[in-house]
Amino acid sequence: MTSITTSALDTPLGRSVERTCDDLAMLVLAAVAVIAGLTFRDYGLGWDDYTHAEYADLLLRMYGSGFRDTSALSFANLYMYGGGFDMVAALLHKILPLELFETRRLVGAIVGVIGLAVTWRLGRRVAGPLAGLAALLLLALCPIFYGHMFMNPKDAPFAVAMIILMLGLVRLAEEYPKPSPRTILIVGLGAGLSIGCRILGGLALVYAMVGFMPLFLEELRTEGAREAVRRFAHVVYVLLPGLAFGYLVMGLIWPWSIMEPGNPFEALTYFSHFFEKPWKEMFDGAIVSVPDMPWSYLPTLFALQLPEVMLVLTAGAVFSTFAMLPRREVPARRKTILLMLTLAATLPLAIAMVKRPALYNGIRHFVFVIPPMAVLGGIAFARTMERLRASHRAWQPAVLAVFCFGLALPLAEMIRLHPYQYTHFNHIAGTVRAADDRFMLDYWGLALKQASDELREQLVERQEVPPRNRKWKVAVCGPQRPAQVALGPDFTIGWDSNAADFAMTLGEFYCKGLTAPVLVEIKRDDVVFARVYDIRGRSISGLLSIPAP
Repeated sequence: MTSITTSALDTPLGRSVERTCDDLAMLVLAAVAVIAGLTFRDYGLGWDDYTHAEYADLLLRMYGSGFRDTSALSFANLYMYGGGFDMVAALLHKILPLELFETRRLVGAIVGVIGLAVTWRLGRRVAGPLAGLAALLLLALCPIFYGHMFMNPKDAPFAVAMIILMLGLVRLAEEYPKPSPRTILIVGLGAGLSIGCRILGGLALVYAMVGFMPLFLEELRTEGAREAVRRFAHVVYVLLPGLAFGYLVMGLIWPWSIMEPGNPFEALTYFSHFFEKPWKEMFDGAIVSVPDMPWSYLPTLFALQLPEVMLVLTAGAVFSTFAMLPRREVPARRKTILLMLTLAATLPLAIAMVKRPALYNGIRHFVFVIPPMAVLGGIAFARTMERLRASHRAWQPAVLAVFCFGLALPLAEMIRLHPYQYTHFNHIAGTVRAADDRFMLDYWGLALKQASDELREQLVERQEVPPRNRKWKVAVCGPQRPAQVALGPDFTIGWDSNAADFAMTLGEFYCKGLTAPVLVEIKRDDVVFARVYDIRGRSISGLLSIPAP
């Protein structure tokens, strides 16, 4: 299926494009791994971290007790999610000389690098080494994916699981109707991991059913109905061991799913409706209840948060895929592969735009569509370079320069925003500086870690100690548990600003700006992410600018 030859792009010293691209890809992966290893401690806790850590303890206790302690199977609503990531982090915490939440950040970084590697291999497999390298660069320099991989315990691992499954489905299309044992294993592993993370992983079945239509129709035309059905049945039969393995993987990381046969369907029903007390978030300058978000929520945020180069290349690839489907000269296998990738990148968004579920926290629930977007973008770039090689060779350096410039834009923003890359808005939006008044940025509350660290440093530098017989009291507008972990045992936290010494607030619309001395201010690109106020001796009625939900 490789369409990009080793002569698609001229390289110095006579090195082949294949070797050059592969060497560069390995260098990129190594660089990301080193940077992640040096910086994973910089990322703070989000709203869900503490709860997920508790879920991991309950799951491990359940396994350790031989299923006598089943508290995990009714814990909050997390029992309807898989806990594989949480359990791995909890187990590694027992052997690594790191704090629990540092271990969780490290595991997130490892999972993210695995996702980058699989995305590279998938792009390379579909369209050659140049496409693989381009896909890897597009994903590695996508601030939304990179930022979430450190601190999102549900959506980032789910995105990686889904791209593993997509790799298996692409291999299945290539080898149809005789998939290799390795392909069967990858399909089973990907299915188990993805559905074991979130029931939404079942969408891959839709990708496969619709995506395989061109190949099946071609089989009907060339082999006849009876032989086409026989081949299809044979593929289903040989996939059964892999799917059984996937079921075991799913049960291991999501034990509630196999306690009753209908539990996965119960989870699907549960998550198809909004399951919490509604709150409000800011979208496009308006404060909107999350069940009432407009259909434009996702397309707007994707258009404003993804890097410009990824948007252009992905859009070109999607258009090219649908334009290619009616063409008889295009091999059916290629149609199937590109259609599956296109569906993986676009179908979840289309469904959400039509169904209009409750939408909140930006695009974090849809991070899983970004890796297939990167693959499509890599294919589009490689295809462009191949066409230029054939007809306008002199234009190749200019297009390559534009591509590199497109990658440099998000790279500069990632450096500027660190460690809040997930809040990125592109230059179409005017970066975070222009987006601050229209959209939520640090909805996870990661900036409270840096604010807490700097508050402690300030107090040590000033040689201040808490009042006698009590600890420092901090009123927090934002996630309480992460603030307590970041501040440490010398502080008590709460909502009550009247009895507090300091007020720590996120720079989001629901937190008041206080008239009090500012001790700490966390800013990126002139945007305030968090502040700490000295409110000793002041009467502060509250920290919320709107009523709590």
